[in-house]
This record gives sequence, structure tokens and C-alpha cells, in this order.
Amino acid sequence: MIGLPECNHPRSKKSGMTKCGTQRYKCLECGKRFTHSTKVLSGMRLGVEKSAQVISMLCEGLSIRATSRLSGVCKDTILELLLTVGQRCKTFLENVIVGQPVKDVSVDELWSFCMMKERTRKINSLPVGSCGDNYCYVGFERNTRLILAWHSGERTHQNGLEFVQKLQRACEKGRCQISSDGWKPYKHLIPNHFPNADYGMVIKIFASAGDQTRYSPAKIVEMKLRTIAGKPDESRMNTSHSERFNLTIRMGMRRFTRLTNGFSKSHEHHEAALALFFMHYNYVAMHGTIKSTPAQAAGLADRQWTIAEMIEAVGTYVKPEPKRPSIIEAIERIGDN
Repeated sequence: MIGLPECNHPRSKKSGMTKCGTQRYKCLECGKRFTHSTKVLSGMRLGVEKSAQVISMLCEGLSIRATSRLSGVCKDTILELLLTVGQRCKTFLENVIVGQPVKDVSVDELWSFCMMKERTRKINSLPVGSCGDNYCYVGFERNTRLILAWHSGERTHQNGLEFVQKLQRACEKGRCQISSDGWKPYKHLIPNHFPNADYGMVIKIFASAGDQTRYSPAKIVEMKLRTIAGKPDESRMNTSHSERFNLTIRMGMRRFTRLTNGFSKSHEHHEAALALFFMHYNYVAMHGTIKSTPAQAAGLADRQWTIAEMIEAVGTYVKPEPKRPSIIEAIERIGDN
């Protein structure tokens, strides 16, 4: 028998469905009607199947309001679902994608903004970090198409450092080739954290500002390949794969679509939306080139996940406790310091 937490009466029966498609029950003792919450969604009364429908719409590029209209779920509920599942996806990715064998890694940054653009933030004299420009740093394995690591923040040295540290943790220690654009902090951040990597920069030179139109960048007149560390293969030095993935992000996330009012209003929801999209891309979306999901190609999954399975996986995932260093490791750390 299904019991009711509020009245603790043991006898109940089915009593229709909610507008979201969740089963409703009626207590036979006191007549109260109720629905069962699920631990997978932190007590939300929205069922897993309905949640999967909502998340599918968000990952296909629909806005919050359009998803609300089509699914019949309240906008506030969608935002709460996005935040809950998105934060769990972030924890899952950071703890599961660790020490992955890599061959070719492409690094790039994607511009966006929260609440308002940087120029408006400066005009209103608002503090740095509260709103304005926001960059998504992405580390991309070119062969498996796996998103190894990502970071959201301003384009500063500190955020670049945090991203490279995440990328270092995600990659297996060994020889690989890394390609990035000409952002100056990468010149010392990547060699310091990847001492065995062959690292090269792809530096693009654009035409004069007079040739630049309002909505498109200036024409590329020259592209230089510069070796920074090791002996990178110039035929493999490019950022084309990660830049093409930037298009996938803009097409698959409404808040990244230019010239719309679907931009993010808070950093929390912005990060949650990114984590949800990357989780969906790695484990759910079938890639047309490799004919599987990136997680399958990287050996992280044995089959393509459904969105419901993804929700269950991140909802029941338990973050592993940090491993205590052995006496030998502790002595070595003291010696290094």
C-alpha cells in the first residue's frame, strides 16, 4: 500500500494525473490527495519522464518560455529543474572524466554574457563579476569528440588557470598534442601543467577594422602556426573542431543565440545550463562522424544513454571521498615544498 507522509494513513488509491503527467493519489482515510516526490529530483514532484521531456527541449535549443508552453510545465519549475540537474551534471562530469587517454586536444573559448553586456556594466559602474561578459572555456578531444573539461568565467588569467587545472585532471598523464588559439596566458599555463605535451598555437591575423561588419568578424588574411612546447605536428595543429563545437553550443542552447532576449540572467543558471548541455552531448547525443556518443568512443559508456537514464545517473551519483595520501606521498610533498 502507498502511504501518505502527511497523515501516515496506509490506505490510498490512484486519483487521476496532474497537468504535468504525474500520478496523483487519494488517501482513503482522510480524503487528502497527494503525489509522490522522487529522490532523483531532490523532492520535486515532476516525474522523471516529464523532466526528460523538458530537458530534451532545452538541449535542442528551445528557450525557457517555449519549453513551458510546449510541455505545460511552469517556468519557475523548469528553472528549478535546470539548476538541480545541471549542478549534478557538473559534479558528475568533474569526477567521472578523470585521467582519460588523449591524443589530440583542442582548446577554445566561447563568448557570452550574463544579465547585460560588458559595455553596459561599465556604464552602470557595476562590480566586475556580477554581470557582463562571460567566456566558456572548452577542452575537446578531437578523436573521440569528448568534452574533457570546461570552465565558465571572465577571460582572465585566474579563470584560465582554473580551466587548465581542470583539463590537466581530466587528461591522462602522458604525451599528447594540444592546440589553442593565440590567447597569451595559454603560452605558459599549458606548458606548466602539461610538461610532456606537444603544444602549438594557431594565431589568426585579421584584416583591418575597416573591413569588419557589425555582426561578422573581419576576414582572416593570415594564419600562423607557432610551436610553444615539444614537437607538435603542424598538420594536426588547428582549432577547427573546437570552433565547430562552438557552433553546436550556439545552435543547441538558446541562451547562446545572438541577438535574442534568451540570454542568461544569473551565473548559477548559466553554469547549470552549460553542464547539462555538455552532459547531454557526451552521453546522450549521437555524433554523426563517429557514429556513437563521445562517451562510448572514450570507453566511459557501453551504449547510448537516454535522457531519463542520464537524470537517474546524475541523481544517484555519489561523489567519491578524497583519497588520503600515503606516508610516502606525504613525505614527497613535504620535500617538494
